[in-house]
Amino acid sequence: MKEPFERVVSVHGATVLRVCRAVVGPVDADDAWSETFLAALRSYPDLSPDANVEAWLVTIAHRKAIDIVRRAARHALPVADVPDRPVAAQGRDLDLWSALAALPTKQRQVVAYHHLGGLPYDDVAALVGGTAAAARRAASDGVATLRRTYPAIDQEES
Repeated sequence: MKEPFERVVSVHGATVLRVCRAVVGPVDADDAWSETFLAALRSYPDLSPDANVEAWLVTIAHRKAIDIVRRAARHALPVADVPDRPVAAQGRDLDLWSALAALPTKQRQVVAYHHLGGLPYDDVAALVGGTAAAARRAASDGVATLRRTYPAIDQEES
């Protein structure tokens, strides 16, 4: 018997939000999270009772996040005044987001799905394409780059 959907949200909500933040950034993460759980709620009754719910939710989050990225790429953002120079990010989370966003797409996705989403490399490979070994390598390369460009990561792991 499947657990109530409310419990699914409370158990897996934080993981889905971490994945959404890693893929679309802190500004659009809440929208991706909401769209993920709305879609999941619609199809939850048809989900097999023995399905890996976390992997299923991360897959939905991946697709919803990609939809948001594609939507944003198609629309210009109007602003009242164009700044003279780029606005610097403030706070460590935004610095980490900038470092994560600078990774190549596959590395960023693999780091998000494995390290933030907690998915095994086999599931990550199914999401991004390729083999589990390739996903493991992309994650290793991504984390190595993050360690070079965002030194606070090593301090947090200590």
